[in-house]
Amino acid sequence: MANKKAAKKYILVTKRNNLRNSQFKSKMKTLIKKAEEAISNKDKDAVEKVKIALKQIDKTQSKGIIHKNLAARKKSKLAILFNKNK
Repeated sequence: MANKKAAKKYILVTKRNNLRNSQFKSKMKTLIKKAEEAISNKDKDAVEKVKIALKQIDKTQSKGIIHKNLAARKKSKLAILFNKNK
């Protein structure tokens, strides 16, 4: 347990940031799965779902929650899958 006042405050900040980060990651993963499912089912709205997923990946990366190379890999994988099943 922390002894100093600043350390105790930092624990609260870390908990808050961890919650926010996990929410962003979870939302990103969910949207990627929905986009991949739409692509594999050849849905009409697959293009829209892919756009939403790419936007969420960019948003998560811009907030520093995931590394830029991870974001690039996820976007590339999604684009390749989309173009292959077009």
